[in-house]
Amino acid sequence: MENINLLAIPAARKGEIEVLKELILRKADLNYKDEKGYTPLIIACYNNQLEAAKILLENGAEVDLVDLGGNTALMGAAFKGYIGLVELLLEHGANLNLQHGNGGTAVMFAAMFGRNEVLSLLINKGADLKLKDNRGQTALDLALMQGNQEGTNLLANAHEKSLF
Repeated sequence: MENINLLAIPAARKGEIEVLKELILRKADLNYKDEKGYTPLIIACYNNQLEAAKILLENGAEVDLVDLGGNTALMGAAFKGYIGLVELLLEHGANLNLQHGNGGTAVMFAAMFGRNEVLSLLINKGADLKLKDNRGQTALDLALMQGNQEGTNLLANAHEKSLF
């Protein structure tokens, strides 16, 4: 008999909604991890498959599971700049402040890669801007290093407001 759990990750990657629905009916493990620790949700988010992510979350996928590097679905969506997915994950309770293996957070990825719409959303949702990665850098430091002027301004303004 075929291990149906193995089918969920490729279906999530491609956004194959009917396949995912069938796997859910057959009680596939939606939190199954492949050899890299990827879950169907992490893969759906990294590949901008909003409907797939929605179905997975509505049917029991855990929002904050991590891959072998400590990355979450939220970190992947923030890194890629997929605002709709970031909103969906936050609606489902994604932890804004989880840190991956090198200490990076979703807000750090957004700042570093110029995903300023996502950065603004994460700031407004209360991301901890004081967190530091393993090199001692904050999201503001990373935005500055990458020349992300808009992100630097967003973070500096948020820091200023938090002082009052």
